[in-house]
Amino acid sequence: MSFSTALSGLNAATADLNVKSNNIANVNTTGFKMSRAEFGDVFAVSAFGSTNQTAIGSGAVLQNVAQQFNQGNLEFTDNSLDLAISGQGFFALAPELDSGEVIYSRAGEFGVDKDGYIVSNEGWYLRTFPVDAQGNISATSMNATSPIQLPASVGAPEATTELKIATNLPSTSDGIIDSGTGGILAIDPTDDTTYSYTTSATIYDSLGNEHIVTTYYQHIDEAALDGGVPVGDNQWQMAAYVDGGEVKGGTAGVPFALETDARISFNADGTLNQVDADPSTAGIDPINLSFTDGGATEWMSGAETQTITLALTGSTQNSGSFNVGALTVNGFPTGRLTGVDVSEEGLIRANYSNGQAIPIGKIAMGNFANPQALNKIGSTAWKETTDSGPVIAGEAATGSFGQIQAGALETSNVDLTAELVGLITAQRNFQANSKAIETNNAITQTIINLR
Repeated sequence: MSFSTALSGLNAATADLNVKSNNIANVNTTGFKMSRAEFGDVFAVSAFGSTNQTAIGSGAVLQNVAQQFNQGNLEFTDNSLDLAISGQGFFALAPELDSGEVIYSRAGEFGVDKDGYIVSNEGWYLRTFPVDAQGNISATSMNATSPIQLPASVGAPEATTELKIATNLPSTSDGIIDSGTGGILAIDPTDDTTYSYTTSATIYDSLGNEHIVTTYYQHIDEAALDGGVPVGDNQWQMAAYVDGGEVKGGTAGVPFALETDARISFNADGTLNQVDADPSTAGIDPINLSFTDGGATEWMSGAETQTITLALTGSTQNSGSFNVGALTVNGFPTGRLTGVDVSEEGLIRANYSNGQAIPIGKIAMGNFANPQALNKIGSTAWKETTDSGPVIAGEAATGSFGQIQAGALETSNVDLTAELVGLITAQRNFQANSKAIETNNAITQTIINLR
């Protein structure tokens, strides 16, 4: 009896040594969760389910090897697809591209395979929720998730619809007048005596082609006649041109007019009063620059119909020098994929060279009521079991789920110092049980040698 009791102690000490050795072996394994050997004592139980008050135990038995899911430290890297969970939850992975099976892991060493899918080192596919253009998801069921594939390397362009130019036009600049008629002199981009100042802006058509729109400003002499009446103070006109080679019917190198005589007037305090693209009508800001299909102005590139509103809001006229205080333009050219970034909420955006960041998916996370009951399958991964409870799916940084840290990895949660001390304890336990066997053997030999 005492031999078997001591032998159970040896087995228990061996199991403890094995568990601690496994922990130490995985001290550098990303996302690894250390285990703890849990033991119970053994008593002989009668057929009635009771033990004698003087019963002596029959040794120890290994009851469980429980993984400890406490947080590991975060180690920061330069890879945007290295992901760490700070808090509770697991990454959801698919072992095959079209598989409905779900594997769970804390190891966030992800990369991109030859087909553009985000995968783990084992080739398992990262599962994400689909998102709309604003990055919002419509369902948090694990059944709604799918492997995520990075989009094509070319991002779709967007045509410009708004151009805003706020300038300061010097009030002290000389007025310009048609010396032949005393009327308003038309702006001629090829003759710098017909305008006072100029600036340019880049716009984009629906195919992503860039076009330079140049605006010209002329300070109208107060004595210039408009309908036989002097225009008076604080009057300007503006014209807008593109290169003729970019427009059907135009000539390369020759400016093509988009707007020729827009009237700009300022108040006596220098603030903008009115912008009128057609001086014969009471128009207000903004000016419409239209590119029509088959009309008077059509892009040579074959781009779609396009109307750009040119706003001069914020423009001033004072004694300062000419300057462009603000210039904003929407739209963007064709872009190539330059990388991805992941937010704390797990939103994955594709970044393009044209400055656009497009949401393409949100990382799906899973959690369990009893994670210690998950089935360990190796490669720091687990599967759902009956005892773990059903998966609770959700988004990072919501509810009980932790945040996603991009450019970081969760290191093993093994406390190496504690494990080394535990090795010494397990070794002593093994030696003590060996001594018990040795002592029992000596007693047995003494009995055998009785004469």
